[in-house]
Amino acid sequence: MKKINLRLCAALALGLAALLLVQALVCPKYTGVSRDGSLTGEYYGFAGGNDVLFVGDCEVYENFSPITLWENYGIPTAIRGSPQQMIWQSYYLLEDALRYETPRAVVFNVLSMKYDTPKSAGPDSRREAYNRMTLDGMRWSKSKLDAIEASMTEEEQDRDALWSYVFPLLRYHERWNALGKEDVRNLFGKDPISHNGYLMQTGVKPVTGEHVEPPLADYTLGENSWYYLNKMEQLCRKKGIQLILVKAPTLSPVWWSQWDRQVADYAAEKGLLYLNFLEVQDEIGIDWQQDTYDTGLHLNVYGAEKLSDYFGKILSEDVGLPDRRTEGTLSRRWAEKCARYYEEKAGLEAQRDGGEA
Repeated sequence: MKKINLRLCAALALGLAALLLVQALVCPKYTGVSRDGSLTGEYYGFAGGNDVLFVGDCEVYENFSPITLWENYGIPTAIRGSPQQMIWQSYYLLEDALRYETPRAVVFNVLSMKYDTPKSAGPDSRREAYNRMTLDGMRWSKSKLDAIEASMTEEEQDRDALWSYVFPLLRYHERWNALGKEDVRNLFGKDPISHNGYLMQTGVKPVTGEHVEPPLADYTLGENSWYYLNKMEQLCRKKGIQLILVKAPTLSPVWWSQWDRQVADYAAEKGLLYLNFLEVQDEIGIDWQQDTYDTGLHLNVYGAEKLSDYFGKILSEDVGLPDRRTEGTLSRRWAEKCARYYEEKAGLEAQRDGGEA
């Protein structure tokens, strides 16, 4: 009887291992054009010991360079970003991150305040794709479960899709026909694509005209957005962390002045620092003919380094974050990060310039 039980346990263990292997194989690896879907999971590789943690969408992971903040001001920084990250996702990603570290400051980019519900962020199928890119990489915790429940679209709720987030095999089992070499190559892990969460772009595509969007019927930021911003503020206050609100200096989508006033009023009421970098573009030195790779939607690495240097001075002089470059172990670790950063930058520039020749 004992031997039968042992064999049964072994068979169940092997079956579970095989199931998990198949699940890992069919889940998207987020390489190529969708590589920013890897950012959520990549965070765990550099979590711990960071004095600043950014949370938010592409306006953080493509516009701020932790390497610049370290080299110029000695501020160890991580970015917890993902594509079209919603504010409720930012909150739960922050909650999750605080299991691994307690930074001195959290920086939240306020653009996602414009979206009050998953429905308001676009068609269900597109929203689900962005949800997966943000949530798939989270380690299992109550924070992940809460993030899933807050993020599901109406269509997902109708078909009870929660279990497909818990067991991704239920969602991706039809990818068998789409499997390729990248799925096998990256089955057990892959090389990092970011620099402490910063996704480097060296291309240059200048702004060619003014970004214009039609006016809105109502500029009131929604109750759900305020609910999660309040939760973020309360969590940071409870943990003794300074919450800083920012708006990255990108030209599209438009950040309406009516939204800006609401966020500025909230920051004043709560005693928070709010920085709208759109208002100080000239001081930062942004050149829209050279410092963007996609006509003003995001900064390239040259613009990100300028913005990070400007922000680093504020973090150092006004917020009072210490310069930690004299700490031996930390300094050696960041020296390795800097070396990889400049190696990638040189390689991308060589590819770009070779293509232009």
